[in-house]
Amino acid sequence: MNNEQAKIISELSGTNAKQCMKCGKCSGRCPMFDSMDIKPHQFVSLIAKGQTDKLLESKSIWYCLSCMACVERCPRGVAPAAVIEAVRESVIRVQGQNQLKAEEVPQFVDPEFPQQILVSAFRKYNR
Repeated sequence: MNNEQAKIISELSGTNAKQCMKCGKCSGRCPMFDSMDIKPHQFVSLIAKGQTDKLLESKSIWYCLSCMACVERCPRGVAPAAVIEAVRESVIRVQGQNQLKAEEVPQFVDPEFPQQILVSAFRKYNR
């Protein structure tokens, strides 16, 4: 069990996994349900339990289409797609493929970009 990793994933996703009532409606709506080894509702459940090891090894993170059908279907406003995206980001970060240092940002800055994009990208890619 890795509660620290679960906390990071929860923060990245902005989702409170404990709100999930485990109805499975999100998984029932998922167009990639048959291809996933861990279903959307199971991602949320495992995060709530602090069991991230299975999630970090799952192939499902690469099958999620980010179509938000699961989010739309959830009666409690839980966002399984955001949890899956956060797990995907965590895996990429562990692999060292997604690092951005503050001193590297200026080379990417375009005066036409809204500042929110830069702040969001820095938050997302700086852990």
